Amino acid sequence: MQKDEIYLFDLWRVLVREWKWFLALLLLVLAATYAFAHLARRQWEATAWVQIGQVAQAPPGQDPKVESLQRVLERLQTVAFQNEAMESIGIAPDSPEARLYRHSMKLEPMPYAGPMVRINVRAWSPQQARQFAQATVARLQAIHGSLEASPLALAHARLDEVQGELKGALAERERLSEAAHKDDAGGGMSPLAVAMLASKSEDIRNLQMARSDLLTRLSATYTYETSMPWPVYVSDHPVFPNPMLTWGLGLLVGVGLGGFAAVARNAARRRAAEMREWRLTVQPKTPA
Repeated sequence: MQKDEIYLFDLWRVLVREWKWFLALLLLVLAATYAFAHLARRQWEATAWVQIGQVAQAPPGQDPKVESLQRVLERLQTVAFQNEAMESIGIAPDSPEARLYRHSMKLEPMPYAGPMVRINVRAWSPQQARQFAQATVARLQAIHGSLEASPLALAHARLDEVQGELKGALAERERLSEAAHKDDAGGGMSPLAVAMLASKSEDIRNLQMARSDLLTRLSATYTYETSMPWPVYVSDHPVFPNPMLTWGLGLLVGVGLGGFAAVARNAARRRAAEMREWRLTVQPKTPA
């Protein structure tokens, strides 16, 4: 512990002796930090939450989601998808805006919230950041819309089929009921008519249950499109450069470089002094 205190004290003496070098490097770094903080182009960040759509008319044991969470994440990370999102709003894939969009995209899966995906993208202005986030979601919605079109059409076709069968079964039961009432008025309902009427009523109950199940599955609770449950959020202030982080790093780097310069300058002085002493020691004396 005593050695550490001596070392720190010696270091302090070096900094005091070479304060000009320390201060020069510190001011130089702070000036560079000031220039960077004021000249660097501002970036705003937009956040969008995407809920993956689903069609509840899926085989037992199959995921009703239009696309699994992992596949959605992989799709969003592909350059092809990102370029398509940029082209949809008239931005060239090789433009600086598109490059910033691709490099800044961050995805956070939320498997227990829908599932959902949180998307963060950056741009040169708040309006552009919002536009980038909306274009990303719109492109994903278009892809999922085409994927869910076929199973959704099959589900509606099945619902129409069940409703047609139910309508026919109701008409057939009405006919059987009228025939049974005529038989009953003529001397008693035949056992065959009773059995046929009971069987048709059972068929109607089964069809009504199937229709109710299909209507429930196709309701907005269980079948929905890929969407944003909340509006896009854009930061109130630029996220880059961050003033506190920039000045903190600048001060840290300035102190480090200033201390290094002071120590290096002190070491150079000592080396020069030692060389002068050595020359005086080894220099031969001239005779009188």
